Amino acid sequence: MHRHESYITFCHLENEAAFTCSADHTIRKWDVVTGQCLAIYRGHTSIVNRILVAKDYLFSGSYDRTARCWSVDKEKQIQEFRGHRNCVLTLAHYSSRDVLEEEEEEEEEEEKVSRDLLVTGSTDCTVKVWWVSSGRCYQTLLGHTGAVLCLILDAPNRELFSGSTDYTIRTWNIVTGEQLKVFKEHQGSVICLELVNRHLYSGSADRTVKCWFVDTGERIQTYKSHKHSVSTLKYHAGILFTGSGDACARAFNSRSGVLQKIFRGHKFIINCIQIHNELLYTASHDGTLRIWDIRGICKRNKRRLKKERSVQGRSSQKGSLSRLFNNKVGCMVQQENGEHEAVELM
Repeated sequence: MHRHESYITFCHLENEAAFTCSADHTIRKWDVVTGQCLAIYRGHTSIVNRILVAKDYLFSGSYDRTARCWSVDKEKQIQEFRGHRNCVLTLAHYSSRDVLEEEEEEEEEEEKVSRDLLVTGSTDCTVKVWWVSSGRCYQTLLGHTGAVLCLILDAPNRELFSGSTDYTIRTWNIVTGEQLKVFKEHQGSVICLELVNRHLYSGSADRTVKCWFVDTGERIQTYKSHKHSVSTLKYHAGILFTGSGDACARAFNSRSGVLQKIFRGHKFIINCIQIHNELLYTASHDGTLRIWDIRGICKRNKRRLKKERSVQGRSSQKGSLSRLFNNKVGCMVQQENGEHEAVELM
């Protein structure tokens, strides 16, 4: 089996397998150790923008205006979701058991068998929620005035976050569909989102990443130095990894915002970042998936976090925490330009 015939749009890691989707209309499953292509999922009639794996199912969204559900093992389509008037750009998945109380569940019998729901965002400016078992649309969320580019779900708090070309991030109650809050400080399309401990990270076409405290809507940090749009985000062990249209991945100290490392090697925009066993996976418009060893930077950051906690403990006894993370003196600023050897899945 051969590599994708066009650029990779997204990557998803599940156990020891990598799933990639592409402008060649296909989804592929890879062995991350050998680089061998294990399966090809065919059926979409245009670019496949996004994929996610949940349980034994693979979900995909495409320019063909559909989202689809596949059996991972059997490599066949088992459900199709039609209703968007334009491209399906982003996906999220959850179970109604995660967000509904027993007395709130009033689904039809066919949905009681499988309470999984799929959330899709589209160029038609809407977010839709679907029952996976039937393919029926459960509700449509209206409010954005531009294409919905990214979604992230906080099921325990019943909240869904969506980013759009209207420069905003919106928060929704996933049960009622009510719009709860709008974040407005970006000066460009909001392309990607990451949620960690009630801190929301947003990457934008304005070349920045912003960190927000979800409960108040306050912006608490801005990460700069990108030469192009920020296309993807991933938080890991106190480090914020970003991928950009300038073909580079970057690692930032998530608290201070200090740039710690730049990963160079791709030729075009990085569309997706995943982390597994302290290996960084970057998928690109150049058609390759590259793997980088980040054990060194993770180890250094863990030592730094341990030291910060120690300083915080001593300072709290003295009652002087006000400037702890604002003082940039002593923060690492060197960029360590030495490149890692990259492994390509062909």
